[in-house]
Amino acid sequence: MNIDLVLPLVIDAAQRAGEWALSEREKFTAEMVEVKGKHNFVSYVDKHCEAMLVETLGKALPQAGFIAEEGTGSKNSSGLNWIIDPLDGTTNYIHGLSPFAVSIALMDNDRVVLGVVHEASLRECFWATESGGAYLNGNPIKVTTTQKVNDSLIATGFPYYDYSRISPFFQTMDYFMRNSHGLRRLGSAATDLVYVACGRFDAFYEYGLSPWDVAAGAFIVERAGGKVCDFKGGNSYIFGGEIIATNLNIHQEFTSVIRGIMFG
Repeated sequence: MNIDLVLPLVIDAAQRAGEWALSEREKFTAEMVEVKGKHNFVSYVDKHCEAMLVETLGKALPQAGFIAEEGTGSKNSSGLNWIIDPLDGTTNYIHGLSPFAVSIALMDNDRVVLGVVHEASLRECFWATESGGAYLNGNPIKVTTTQKVNDSLIATGFPYYDYSRISPFFQTMDYFMRNSHGLRRLGSAATDLVYVACGRFDAFYEYGLSPWDVAAGAFIVERAGGKVCDFKGGNSYIFGGEIIATNLNIHQEFTSVIRGIMFG
């Protein structure tokens, strides 16, 4: 399988889904929202975008399964699987805010080999494959070279339903507010990750996440020269529900802070 031949189809699918979501936002109302759980929302936009993606990607790689937020398709127990979030940032979307993104990753067994994140409101498409670097609208991107956490701008996100670790998490926020250039919370983990990849943020961390939130963005960070791990510094960040993404220079310092507070 030549991933580089599949990539243009994936980029096109992500961009078309993003454009459709943008066009629908002009007539979107709060009455169109369904509640899946506490602070967990879905709309016909999420569902239609996912159906668009599954149809296109299913034709591109018929042998691949799907791990998708809204449950379309089925996982392939071995081999290739698409990991899809049709609208990462749904809460932003339903309130008329940005960013919101289409996130697509392709996993080959236990490794990601392709990632595309299309931030729809700015029409910025980020992508990477295992054979090359990372790109934004066709231009190469790299993580920052910032040397210290004290000189970093950091992104984070708040849990929507799992508050069991909220106390130490707030302590990490307190630390970084006092010891960095500041914290930002955009409301789209996929966007936060690609913003690390292109150097807009120096680091991102969050817990309470799903594979479709992070798989593509984390891969793009790595291909842009960054480092990704879970809160303990391990590799369980796609399916483990927690993630740290940084440039290489601050990674050890940043991870030590998170690990010390969250598990200390």
